Amino acid sequence: MGLKSSLMVDPMHTSKQPEMTGPLKNPMMQQLNVVGERNSISSTLDENAIMKQVLDTHLPDGTEVDVKSLMQMVEELLQDITTNVASTSSVAQTDVDQPEAKYHQIDALLTSNILSHTIDRLACEMLVKLLSNTDGHTIALSLFHVVENFYWDAKLTLILAAFALAYSPDQLENSTDILEQVTTINDRFDAISKQIHSVLELSRCIFQFKELPYISSEVPAMTRALNTVPIAIYWNVRGIIACATHITCMGYEYGMSSAEIQSRELSSLDLKINHLLEFLRKQLDEYNRFIAIKDMDLTESFNQVLDTVHSDNLKILKILLNPWDNPLPLFAGTTKQRVNLEVLRKRIVLLLISGLDMSLEEVSILEQIYIEMRSHGSRAESQYEVVWVSIVDPHIMNTDAMNARFEEMRNNMPWYSVYDPSNVDKAVKRSIRDRWHFRNKPILVALDPQGKEVSLIALHMMWIWGSIAFPFTTAREEALWSEETWRLELLVDGVDPDILMWTREDKYILLHGGDDIEWIRKFTRSARAMASVARIPLEMFYVGKSKPRENVRRVMATISLEKLSHSVMHPTLIWYFWTRIESMLFSKIQLKHADDQDAIMLQIKKLLSYDKDGSWGLLCHGSHILTNGHGPTMLQTCVDFDLWKQHIPSRGFDLSFKNYHDKLHGETNNCFKFEFPIVEGSIPEGMRCPECHRSMEKHISFICCHDQTSLPLS
Repeated sequence: MGLKSSLMVDPMHTSKQPEMTGPLKNPMMQQLNVVGERNSISSTLDENAIMKQVLDTHLPDGTEVDVKSLMQMVEELLQDITTNVASTSSVAQTDVDQPEAKYHQIDALLTSNILSHTIDRLACEMLVKLLSNTDGHTIALSLFHVVENFYWDAKLTLILAAFALAYSPDQLENSTDILEQVTTINDRFDAISKQIHSVLELSRCIFQFKELPYISSEVPAMTRALNTVPIAIYWNVRGIIACATHITCMGYEYGMSSAEIQSRELSSLDLKINHLLEFLRKQLDEYNRFIAIKDMDLTESFNQVLDTVHSDNLKILKILLNPWDNPLPLFAGTTKQRVNLEVLRKRIVLLLISGLDMSLEEVSILEQIYIEMRSHGSRAESQYEVVWVSIVDPHIMNTDAMNARFEEMRNNMPWYSVYDPSNVDKAVKRSIRDRWHFRNKPILVALDPQGKEVSLIALHMMWIWGSIAFPFTTAREEALWSEETWRLELLVDGVDPDILMWTREDKYILLHGGDDIEWIRKFTRSARAMASVARIPLEMFYVGKSKPRENVRRVMATISLEKLSHSVMHPTLIWYFWTRIESMLFSKIQLKHADDQDAIMLQIKKLLSYDKDGSWGLLCHGSHILTNGHGPTMLQTCVDFDLWKQHIPSRGFDLSFKNYHDKLHGETNNCFKFEFPIVEGSIPEGMRCPECHRSMEKHISFICCHDQTSLPLS
């Protein structure tokens, strides 16, 4: 049942109450006068006794509440209450339609919330106790018992929500006729508004502690603050109960003795709440000063430790992953248990650093490589561990959606993860960005068993060579490139087994890409006609674009329907193909192989530039790549077959095709362009055009990377 249906009736007008013959003769009035007296802050209970009673009600069971979202709605309602209290005290008629409309909208959101039953119970409990001559302390304990299974911030928010709904603009309107007869009541409205304002200020301060990126009891200020939070929440609840008493009583008495008692209580509570607010703010400031100093120390330590030789890797891993000495900072993907840093001692550690936007393609392919290395690698190759380090804005992380996303990713990864993103100190995050050039795209940093950095681009090595890149050092990277040639297997490894089979069968293979379906139709049909006349075995394979949008999915569907060409079976493989090509470029740049003498680098640059411009084709004979060309010239070469086929008997098909294509290409005089994301941290100082060999100009581009039309993963 919603809160409005069960509670939002005037307690003065229920059927169980005696008929009201006059404010001073109403038995309920006398009861409320006593309530006003008994809710006084004066009490025989001392602070320690109160604290013990409050803590005895605290039995959290792990139930999570989106406190931030709920509190935003509560604050709007409370602000409306203070506005309507003020407007109700004026004899002049005011327009309250807009606040009421907003109230009903927020009320609907709250009462449809899964917590509505709890809020309903709290409001019932508060109203019933107020009307049954119960003192403020007992009411507060009763409310704490209702929310005993919630954490402290959730307790406070739920109680505030119950008050906000129980004392809505509707409730206040019911007292207007009587209140308009009272000429000395404005001060009481001001006191209520002031109290609600103080309660909200203290609540915001309490919530600030939850939003801290990390909490350490080693700081005296934090210990004092955490010990104070429960009693601060108690007095905040007492303050809101006093407001409820004040509002309930106002319309039903003219005598001032009770009003004076209530006003004194509000004043005393306001002093108490503001004293607690001042104390907590002071602790927060002291803690923030401590954190600032520790951040500077961590930044210096991060760089010093990485530049120093150690006997093992635990010192740097502690700074990176566990600066606050959590006994179990890691989560093991295989066992789903928390573990100690000792599992990484003297192991090669690959730090997979990313945000929560790491794509499922990246995770799934990395997982395949990881499993392959684990199951088929040599003994040396098994002496490494992957650790996922999630770099997340703590303010973004404090939402149910982001927490759920993090836990989903962490639970689906087979390797280790930092159990809680807040374990990664903000100074360490800054150092990761500065030293390892992390921005948004995932990176894989390889540390040897002594904690020394051996590669900042291990992810590129992983994409290009998979498990054979172990141990991911620069020396290993150089050795692997020294063994490579510009061949088809380098481009398509892991993309489709049929292509590798065609190379073994020494067939002609046309890779092609782009998203212009008309060009694809003309190209594939012209190429097939050319191959038929030339009597060569030709297979064609579509690999899409480096930025696969929805149009690529439609192209793939058309290719399959019209049987124009072979194509990848899943969009993930398109992503993988282009990620490997881009990784080759960045690996070459990192190794200073960007000069024109590197044949592989030259062809990689051409292919990436063709992809940016539109359609392209790459013709191979077995493993040997004959021509890597732009769409228009590749198509024209096939269309003009009759103009150059007479050279085939003397030169062979391969050379004849290449010569004619190169002739057309020279006539078009196409040059190239490249885009380097700053996140890679390895933009070359200069680059020559792979076509005309002139030095290319360097420009800065701003490109939106939020692609709402990206291919779905399913």
